[in-house]
Amino acid sequence: MSTDLRQLVGDFYLARLALLMRHEDVARQVSDYDINNAYQNIIAREESHVSWLQYALMDLQAAVPPDPARQGVAAAGKGDAWKALAAEDARANQQFVDTWRPKIGTVTNARHKGMLKVILGEMLEHKRLFDQAAAGRSDLIGTHLPINERRGVVAATRWME
Repeated sequence: MSTDLRQLVGDFYLARLALLMRHEDVARQVSDYDINNAYQNIIAREESHVSWLQYALMDLQAAVPPDPARQGVAAAGKGDAWKALAAEDARANQQFVDTWRPKIGTVTNARHKGMLKVILGEMLEHKRLFDQAAAGRSDLIGTHLPINERRGVVAATRWME
């Protein structure tokens, strides 16, 4: 296997993992039930992406690099101030795709190239959801019946003793 492919997959992995970690941090700030639920769905899929990349690195006989440092996210503030964070997430996903698409075009290993392209495609779908969240849409992953009115907010801390 090519050292260049190992390096590319390793770098892609670190950049992908950094975005996943950011989305986890943003989700902690999103108090809207429906938007937070969408973030949780996106994060679950992103965890699959990271897992695929770890297995690809093992297949390439490359070490899985240590996790990048968590960058943290500035507090969103009250109300729907999290919309700005969702807009940033949309821009970051687009920037990731724009950066990596040409690099993936040079990959000759069909299996790894296909996996990387699937990840980019799903990231564009997540970008669309982030854009919709930033615009104030709450029906990102479905709608609820009018009799099921949403009340309250999602707690920032999920586990309390």
